[in-house]
Amino acid sequence: MSGRRLVGLIGTNIGKSLSPFLHEDAFAAAGVIGHYHLMDVSVLQGRRLEDLLAAARTAGFAGVNVTHPFKEAVIPLLDSVSAEAREIGAVNTVVFDKSGATTGHNTDCSGFRQAFRETLGEDSARDRSVLLLGGGGAGRAVAFALMSLGVATLKIFDRDTARATGLCADLILRFGAGRCELLSDPEAAVAAVAGIVNATPVGMAGYAGVPLPTQLVRPTHFVADVIYTPIDTEFVLAARGKGCRTMNGGGMCVHQAADAFRHFTGWTADVERMRRRFATALAERDAQEASSRA
Repeated sequence: MSGRRLVGLIGTNIGKSLSPFLHEDAFAAAGVIGHYHLMDVSVLQGRRLEDLLAAARTAGFAGVNVTHPFKEAVIPLLDSVSAEAREIGAVNTVVFDKSGATTGHNTDCSGFRQAFRETLGEDSARDRSVLLLGGGGAGRAVAFALMSLGVATLKIFDRDTARATGLCADLILRFGAGRCELLSDPEAAVAAVAGIVNATPVGMAGYAGVPLPTQLVRPTHFVADVIYTPIDTEFVLAARGKGCRTMNGGGMCVHQAADAFRHFTGWTADVERMRRRFATALAERDAQEASSRA
């Protein structure tokens, strides 16, 4: 293979994203020169999502990933959306065809599901109740992934009540009444669940804190987080310290990237190579941060 490809990421606070390393290495493995460009609205002040999408289309991008806070907002801006992404109600991967038409996909759902299977085991969720914190773009993908993993009841909390209500309504429509419960107080539900998943930005670099008081977490819980910056959030570290089985956002990042690469190019990425590149890039990032603090 030969040629050049241009892809990227639109979001906020994405300066520490490892996606450029994963995609550019996947391009190199395919014999292609590829560049993954970060479009960070926390740096590009005043740039709107629609402006950045239009600029990417004009520049000849093959596609872009979309992250917080745009995974839901991007949908009305697209020419078409895959059936799965429309059902989930969130898009994190946008493909431009040769005419510039846009199609939205969701690789967060498949990425979380595969990482969960590898890290915690599919039966960890099957026929059990799980607490989901966050009903935004990432939370929607995680919710549908957990349902596909056989969760008996998904208990959802989001500080934005309308957002949580909308997600719960969509899940009931798809999976039936009784499999989703809307919470006004997540702390009261912790004792009755098998696991807790954080799909909020709380704990990510720039969003300090924990999404739930850690004293409520028990050793019998599994605890998962979609965040990988830092690779282990304070919430995950506290749960691990109590003996919980834990999952950070690294596996989800790798698997969603592999799936997005397939949408961008039509080629299959080497997931194990991508996993190794993630580990190397993570170590380099952490070393640079440690050096800057010294």
